[in-house]
Amino acid sequence: MALIDVADVKQELASMAKRLADIRGSLDLPVKQERIGELEERMIAPDFWDDNEAAQKTISELNALKHLVDKMNQLDSSYDDMQVMLELAVEEGDASLIPDLYDSTQELKKELESFELELLLSDQYDKNNAILELHPGAGGTESQDWASMLLRMYTRWAEDHGFKVETLDYLPGDEAGVKSVTLLIKGYNAYGYLKSEKGVHRLVRISPFDASGRRHTSFVSCNVLPEIENDTEVDIRSEDLKIDTYRSSGAGGQHVNTTDSAVRITHLPTGIVVTCQSERSQIKNRERAMKMLAARLFERQREEQEKTLAAIQGEQKDIAWGSQIRSYVFHPYSLVKDHRTNVEVGNVQAVMDGELDTFIDAYLRSQLKTSS
Repeated sequence: MALIDVADVKQELASMAKRLADIRGSLDLPVKQERIGELEERMIAPDFWDDNEAAQKTISELNALKHLVDKMNQLDSSYDDMQVMLELAVEEGDASLIPDLYDSTQELKKELESFELELLLSDQYDKNNAILELHPGAGGTESQDWASMLLRMYTRWAEDHGFKVETLDYLPGDEAGVKSVTLLIKGYNAYGYLKSEKGVHRLVRISPFDASGRRHTSFVSCNVLPEIENDTEVDIRSEDLKIDTYRSSGAGGQHVNTTDSAVRITHLPTGIVVTCQSERSQIKNRERAMKMLAARLFERQREEQEKTLAAIQGEQKDIAWGSQIRSYVFHPYSLVKDHRTNVEVGNVQAVMDGELDTFIDAYLRSQLKTSS
């Protein structure tokens, strides 16, 4: 290998050294190590599990902090190993080490970019759990089947990323698919990642429900909200609520539908309706429904603020049903295209199996560029 190849490796490592230093500075590792110690002390207290919800939050925070510290240490260690390997190659004049070393720098660069993106999820609610809702458009069974395909896709994605998925509400389709479904996706930064999925998703395929084998286009609206932990962030007055109970149905089976445990809450001033039937206990379903309502009201407040700001700035946003964020084409060719970033993936099946990171990454980075 020519000397220029060694120079290329040196340049890559020098660039990564600066990025690693910037990340290390932004993380403030000593403060995080101190916080880890505090949380570990709290966990060994005899009364730690007296409040299960508080205990889970402590564990979640501890795991998130440890992940950041461990990832930083792993990146530093990988970088140090490459520096040693480079010095060895130069000292011994062994050019055969350079190709593998260069490949290793490219792998480390990808890890670094992924970690940088994770750290850039710094909006107030990015770290929260996500409430994801799917609502089919017109088209009956076609759209309802498309909703069930998206439900599987998001469930796969979440599970692949170590998130826990809970079904809060599920209304099955008349013949196939789902009429509506609400998921709670629990895990650190769940909302930060999934907020990129909010919008209309369009499917083009040969319909399995059409005996003539015609091509159909279906639409499903995906809404993503942060789960609001602090009730004081949204003012909900009891006199503004209409609360109904009914017998559960759908996903849950006989174990939940033996009593009127399902809860429907209507917020009278706004007309927002939320339902929850995931638990056997009416009290627990009511608590979850209230969290869903808080999330919906919070999102409404934020949208109103954005509309006001857009009016001041003279911005125009198309919110028509046809303004889809992504198209999934099964026929006459195979392609998934995100219309916001123009990112395209030809392997439709992989996307439907939950491989969404290419789209999520591109969207989040585009938003960061817009805001910077």
